[in-house]
Amino acid sequence: MYKIVAKERLCPVVDCFEFEAPAIAKKARAGQFVVIRVDEVGERIPLTLADWDASKGTITLVAMKVGTTTHKLSSFETGEAILDIIGPLGLPSEVENFGTVVCVGGGVGVAPIFPIARALKQVGNKVITIMGARSKDLLFWEERLRAVSDELIVTTDDGSYARKGVVTEPLKEVLEKNKGTNRVVAIGPAIMMKFCSLTTKPFGVKTIVSLNSIMVDGTGMCGCCRVSVGGVTKFVCVDGPEFDGHEVDWDLLMSRQRMYLEEEKHSFELWKSRQCQCSS
Repeated sequence: MYKIVAKERLCPVVDCFEFEAPAIAKKARAGQFVVIRVDEVGERIPLTLADWDASKGTITLVAMKVGTTTHKLSSFETGEAILDIIGPLGLPSEVENFGTVVCVGGGVGVAPIFPIARALKQVGNKVITIMGARSKDLLFWEERLRAVSDELIVTTDDGSYARKGVVTEPLKEVLEKNKGTNRVVAIGPAIMMKFCSLTTKPFGVKTIVSLNSIMVDGTGMCGCCRVSVGGVTKFVCVDGPEFDGHEVDWDLLMSRQRMYLEEEKHSFELWKSRQCQCSS
């Protein structure tokens, strides 16, 4: 069992949890993920590490309420425990002094981009961070990102806060202004990462994306997370989760993400009906 030592609601649909997990915290590195299972009948879902503290023996996970498991997780409070957390899994981010790096976080992708931006800053990079959300009430960790960035640009789709527009607009402007940009790291919804990759391609800047595709076991045995990168089949859990965004077959990835929509919808409706029965 993994105890929740702190919980914070970052916005109406996003929660931040600090879990007691000393073995994971000791080995965690930027870009890696864990697989959690809330209870004995729960599914396994991947969550990228948002932070960790080896001295305290804790890891930080951020989850948006979108399906059965994330809604279940949101109902847990400080002092309670979930059944399983395995990790750290996946290959860590490539961290070295590239020169100038742009980190782009969209929506809940802001959480996993934070430790990557921090690590890149610590080794001497100039870090320009772009963070975006649909609206002001879905933004979080602005000050955290500002603290590890040389420059921070904030956008909202609806213009309710900071700059109106999507993250690809300032991304293009930054690349035009900073001709020596050596790398872009983008994490967020698949469609956002796809268009970040399309934006950077004409500039010839290597663009790294983190593919949060379907996973089950997280160790490369089930094959559920296979993606096509450069025409070669890769497994996100063991070959990634980070890949060159210019080589990802985005259409295939997004079609695979839609494979279990009906099952996910059925699971959530069943869970909601059970919750109603328990409360009545």
